[in-house]
Amino acid sequence: MKILLTGGAGFVGSHLAESLLNDGHELTVVDNLITGSKENIKHLEDKAEFRFIEGSILDYKLMLKLVTECECIYHLAAAVGVKFVIDNPLDSLITNVRGTEIIFELAHIFHKKVFFASSSEVYGKDADVPFSEDDDRIMGSVSKSRWGYAFSKGFDEFLAIAYAQEKKLPIVIGRLFNICGPRQSHNYGMVIPRFVEQALKNQPITVYGDGQQIRSFTYIDNVVKAIKSLMDNPQAYGQIFNIGNSNFISIGEIAQKIKQLCHSNSEITYIPYSQVYGENFEDMFYRVPDTSKIEKLTGFNPSIDLDEMLKIIINYHRGS
Repeated sequence: MKILLTGGAGFVGSHLAESLLNDGHELTVVDNLITGSKENIKHLEDKAEFRFIEGSILDYKLMLKLVTECECIYHLAAAVGVKFVIDNPLDSLITNVRGTEIIFELAHIFHKKVFFASSSEVYGKDADVPFSEDDDRIMGSVSKSRWGYAFSKGFDEFLAIAYAQEKKLPIVIGRLFNICGPRQSHNYGMVIPRFVEQALKNQPITVYGDGQQIRSFTYIDNVVKAIKSLMDNPQAYGQIFNIGNSNFISIGEIAQKIKQLCHSNSEITYIPYSQVYGENFEDMFYRVPDTSKIEKLTGFNPSIDLDEMLKIIINYHRGS
């Protein structure tokens, strides 16, 4: 099958690209390399079935050409990471809204099925965990740029559902929770690679806020498998699915765990959000998914637990 993957030079995209090629598909990756990196896909460049194009999903003519050439689309391209979104609010909104609109419009015109990567951010400040797909969403004030990403992804979901209902577009929405694994960068606010790099260098492990924030983490291979299983199942079309791990841990606890696994002498320090993101910042306290819906449809069950995934990531950063 000929597949178009947007955002394929990013962390999640590069692992999905590798897996799709291993399945025998022909793959075109498009990425503007703002948060992605060619290093993530360097090992794929010698494969005859692989093609990389540096470009933007906002380039209508380019996307028109690429969509007509493919049979299905995995749409992962988006503004990524809390730090990047706060520093680049306008670009983030335009990319997430207009870019996704272009993908959906062309997919409809040329009858292509689509996987759309949404985010757990859409649940906002809801404290009723675990989050299920039909739960109400509680958003912060529009004066806080932190919530612009959540609003943009929520709009994209409404757009996807509208295309599915009115235009019969075969589209699947995956709400991705915290994902970790090799090749993930700490540059955009990703907590595990930052903690691991600091611990290995015996530098202070910097926890933002009080460390009580609750998160769940899922290993990248499990996420890639879930994405592909949804895309291959017509019963998933027109629906939203949480993709994550129902087990959870506090950020402070994971800092301690990483310090122990790295045999590090690092001190764990706590830094106010305002020092990192500015005064106009607000965080989500909980981010834990109810995964019963995807489990029922596909049998999804994350096979790699937190300690195992952390050991893999630590070895990756050690270069072993």
